[in-house]
Amino acid sequence: MRRILILLALLLLPASAAAQDEPRPVTILIGIDGFRPDYLTRGITPRLSELAASGATGDMRPSFPTKTFPNHYAIVTGRVPDHSGIVGNSMIDPRRPGQIFSMGNARQALDPFWWDDAEPVWVTAERAGIRTATMFWPGSEVAIRGQRPSDWLRFDQNVGNIQRVNTMLDWLRRPAAIRPAFATLYFDTVDTQGHRFGPDSAEVNAAVAEVDARIGDLVDSIAALGLQANIVIVADHGMRQTDDARVIQLDDLIDRASYIAVEAGPYAAIEPVAGTDERVAEALLVAHDHMTCHRKEDLPARLNYGTNPRVAAIICLAENGWTILSGPPAYPVSGGAHGYDNADPDMLALFVARGPAFAQGVRLPVFDNVAVAALLRAVMGLPQDPDADGKLADVSAALRP
Repeated sequence: MRRILILLALLLLPASAAAQDEPRPVTILIGIDGFRPDYLTRGITPRLSELAASGATGDMRPSFPTKTFPNHYAIVTGRVPDHSGIVGNSMIDPRRPGQIFSMGNARQALDPFWWDDAEPVWVTAERAGIRTATMFWPGSEVAIRGQRPSDWLRFDQNVGNIQRVNTMLDWLRRPAAIRPAFATLYFDTVDTQGHRFGPDSAEVNAAVAEVDARIGDLVDSIAALGLQANIVIVADHGMRQTDDARVIQLDDLIDRASYIAVEAGPYAAIEPVAGTDERVAEALLVAHDHMTCHRKEDLPARLNYGTNPRVAAIICLAENGWTILSGPPAYPVSGGAHGYDNADPDMLALFVARGPAFAQGVRLPVFDNVAVAALLRAVMGLPQDPDADGKLADVSAALRP
């Protein structure tokens, strides 16, 4: 009789109680640095192409400047670099005279001072009681507004892609109480090979195929664990072919002692040295072959750039495929680069979303990458940021009706 009563009680449990016992899908944000959307057309990405065909996909417009740190932070904060505070891979701040933030300088890159102007989605999630884990993502090593992910690792390029995926899977194998509900994964090899050899090289194709295989490993292993996952795959920017015959040398225009080149390359961020503003302006704010320069307050409005005090006084934009240098290059100019105008089609970035939260077989029109944060918030049930530059309406077609 007791066994019968227990069975009857189980049968009479409301559907909502049964649903509460089912594990909630994990949301995984995967960043593939420098992955252009057209790489999917090369016939070397069976796993990514299948995810795109069975989910939602589209070309994503990066924020300006089309650099790594600004766009990774735009994706997770929903704010363009001018509003997030991460206005470049290198930048200055008038409150920190004499200091230059650089993604290669750990002391600066790990200082919350540079990151606290905007809140990434993992901070919002943690404060809402959603456990997060980051297998590399710019900013995730920093205690932003006093909060880090529950699990995070300091970026190390020597950690290979297989090890990165295995680390993610180790987190997902945990008991539900300590398993992340939101996680990030980052691959840099496509970008690295793009810089060295150019976007149309055999080396880039090999890197694309290898990352595709690793994402396939992740998807298959998640299924084997019996978990459901909402997977969002993005790139921060694209890649354009460059060569050392298309170079603009700032030293030919102005003496080096008169300015600080905060950044150079497809765009240059120029800060005049004290007392040289007029001299630098006279040299740069005139017509040049293959380059246009503006005071930051005069930049085209469509760039959404120039109001932040961290933006250098003069911004110079190279013609697509050209490179602005200040002295000898720190790396070979031939190969590939990003940082060009975000209207350049070669700067477009990959977007794929597949999982129970997403529509199937949907192709989105080109949208701005700041909308991804709104999409992640919606999938995780977090409130939208009313001050964000990206809006859910821009990508709502990606969600399952």
